[in-house]
Amino acid sequence: MSIFSRFLPKRKPVEIKNNMPKEKATIKKTFGIYCHSHHKTSGDKLCPQCQALLATVMTKMNRCPYGITKPICDRCDRTMQCFGSKQAQEFLHIMGTSQKRMFFSHPIMTVKHKLASMGVDYAKYQQAKKVDDKVKAKEEAAKKRAKDRKAKK
Repeated sequence: MSIFSRFLPKRKPVEIKNNMPKEKATIKKTFGIYCHSHHKTSGDKLCPQCQALLATVMTKMNRCPYGITKPICDRCDRTMQCFGSKQAQEFLHIMGTSQKRMFFSHPIMTVKHKLASMGVDYAKYQQAKKVDDKVKAKEEAAKKRAKDRKAKK
């Protein structure tokens, strides 16, 4: 601790944001747009198949092992484990095919969702880079030890 530390501004604790309500709203709107365009429903009503899948998605989101710090479902590594392969494929299909329509209906929500998914992708990239750097450092250290052993002999 330095002499001047008492004059420096205090660090605020990191706030954990609960993004689940935003993500749930985005998913509900996306399902609505998909169902209206593919199953010809109107208003807030969804067809029984989409309603069942949406209910499953909402239940799985509430039970997510990541809690409020969960990543976006379509970028999560556990999507197949949470939903099962068939439901996960249906969910990802609905989210993927409705992107353009969603952009025209709710542009701000779509851009925020896209930025959040890019953030998840960047975090995964940084995590993979860290792991690769550790592996490379271990390999270099092993090579250096091998050279040192040969030099001693």
